[in-house]
Amino acid sequence: MAEIVNTAQAEAWNGYEGEHWAGHVDRYDAVNAGINEPLLSAARLTAGDRVLDIGCGNGQLTRLAARRVRTATGVDLSGPMLARARQLATEQGVDNVSFHQGDAQVFEFDPGSFDVALSRYGIMFFADPVAAFANIARALVPGGRLAIAVPILAGSQVGAVFAAIATHLPGFGIGHGFSAFADPGATAELLGAAGFTDVTNERVDTVGVWGADVADATEFMLGWGPVRYHRQRNDFATDDAVRAALGTALAPYAGDEAIRLRSASRLITATVALP
Repeated sequence: MAEIVNTAQAEAWNGYEGEHWAGHVDRYDAVNAGINEPLLSAARLTAGDRVLDIGCGNGQLTRLAARRVRTATGVDLSGPMLARARQLATEQGVDNVSFHQGDAQVFEFDPGSFDVALSRYGIMFFADPVAAFANIARALVPGGRLAIAVPILAGSQVGAVFAAIATHLPGFGIGHGFSAFADPGATAELLGAAGFTDVTNERVDTVGVWGADVADATEFMLGWGPVRYHRQRNDFATDDAVRAALGTALAPYAGDEAIRLRSASRLITATVALP
């Protein structure tokens, strides 16, 4: 495996969190798939493009991009999720895609080897964001395009549901890195320092499916990495209260088919500055 500098995230994504995402690939894709088309549209993909997907996870976005371009390459810290990504690409007959385990901040990309870099919720936790985006910029051709989505929990239905359990889990907050890139000015400054220009930053609202009913969605949310981490830190002593709070918060969204929650993202684009 390539060099890793973000060791804490590598530990999480090769441990419980990565296993949970890999083991519940359909559920996480149902939660996050709403941003796929806005993100791919913002990237302005063409048939000849070589695409890099940063933090590709189980590879849904990578495979979708691959169907529209020459090649697509996914990079992620998580061995379990990359194994699932490769399996799904094979099963779906997507043969112009490859997946590599590594830390995008220091991954030894060949300079100018990609035309577009994408990320669906995979860029919030870099140890050094400027260094990471500078490395991504070097991997792109001059004028290469960047399109990334960053979730915002505050002010969304998803955020409200998770906020309902905060009083029962000391130390738990809905931030968890999700507020990164929420400030357009700070985003433009960060990406500019990394070699990007023409930065745009807009809010996009989408809807995700979190479970078949309240009980199903509650159990899924209890297993989500940050929630489980804080449950464990509290020796699981408040699980009954957390489960009850989730059930109460989810009840207004119960319908005939599924629990659907509106979420918000920042959709950010930029281009690599020309020499």
